Formats: sequence, structure tokens, C-alpha cells
Amino acid sequence: MSLLEAENWMVHAKCKGTNDEMFPEGSAQKKARNVCQGCKVRLECLAEALDNQIEWGVWGGMTERERRQLLKRRPRVTSWYEVFANKDAYGVVPTR
Repeated sequence: MSLLEAENWMVHAKCKGTNDEMFPEGSAQKKARNVCQGCKVRLECLAEALDNQIEWGVWGGMTERERRQLLKRRPRVTSWYEVFANKDAYGVVPTR
């Protein structure tokens, strides 16, 4: 993916056009994250949510709670996009 495409990752998102479906509450979040499976920009989406500490919705296949836990485990990360771009070096890629 080119830099231009990376900057516009949302146009390639599998959830594009789902509106509020990716912002459910409670246990419905687990169902919503299934939309992220097979999405070619899942990591860009997740990096966006982690880098900006977005508190609501499902991003990159992770619920709010899962993202908070990841941020607590890795508090020194300043760029999740960089971590995911270098996943082999860091060994950190969410499986969901």
C-alpha cells in the first residue's frame, strides 16, 4: 500500500458505509468486530484508534476494552502504525 493509500485507509475499509454498526455497546461489540476479519486495512484502522486513544467503537477488530488493555501493556509506544508496519521486528500483531 502506498503512502497516499495509507493516509486514506478508510476508503478501503470493509466497514465503509456501515455507519453506527461499528459503535455498539456491550456484548454487541464482539459481533461487530467480525466485520474486521479479512479487512485489508485492519491494522491501519487499529493504529488510528490506538494512536489517538479513541474510546468508542470497534476499530481494527478490537473492542474498547481490548484497546485499553493493549495500551496499558505497551505504554511507551508512540506510533502504533510504526509498530504494525514493523511487526516482524516488534512481534506484536493482534490476532483478531
